[in-house]
Amino acid sequence: MATLKASVLLSDISKDEGHLGSGAIHVITGPMFSGKSTSLLRRIKTEISVGRSVAMVKSSKDTRYAKDSVVTHDGIGFPCWALPDLMSFPERFGQDAYDKLDVIGIDEAQFFGDLYEFCCKVADVDGKTVIVAGLDGDYLRRRFGAILDIIPIADSVTKLTARCEVCGQKGFFTLRKTCDTRIELIGGADVYMPVCRKHYVNNQIVINASKKVLDSDKERAESCVDTVAAMV
Repeated sequence: MATLKASVLLSDISKDEGHLGSGAIHVITGPMFSGKSTSLLRRIKTEISVGRSVAMVKSSKDTRYAKDSVVTHDGIGFPCWALPDLMSFPERFGQDAYDKLDVIGIDEAQFFGDLYEFCCKVADVDGKTVIVAGLDGDYLRRRFGAILDIIPIADSVTKLTARCEVCGQKGFFTLRKTCDTRIELIGGADVYMPVCRKHYVNNQIVINASKKVLDSDKERAESCVDTVAAMV
């Protein structure tokens, strides 16, 4: 009798657990122009080809190529949901439709502040596969967003490299061409370029020197304006 009760109890627990722990988290990261979105779309299309239900999400901040599509730098696109946050996705998508999803792709993941929370819920509780693509570092080579936070809970991590635009060697870093110091400055090849370590360091020195010159010119211009104003 005790054995029967234990079996019934375990059966009930199993039913209650549902999809607990049956999901997965895969991370694709690297500098700009390393093919992160391309790799994400390739994996999403593979999931579709084996009959799995898929949805794609990207940050609504990214409107460079299209508002409602994930688009690679080569112009290849895939329809998506553009959202300001991730935790609202199930409600916006529709709970019934969400429950039927097998895979969720996330592009430009560095812009989502709730990335860790969402990935934990989707993979650990809802039993779905999450494929995340995004920058791990900013133009200063410092952590960018929550991408690095999900490394400890990821099943796999793919670190891509680009090609240095200066020498053609492997490019590991994103160099900003302008003197703008905002962390979040969305742009393409007009603002950023992938570079190797040597040319990141060398070009950063040039950019910093240029910024100092521009700042100095600005201060002199403001000083001149103040002087003229005082004379009037």
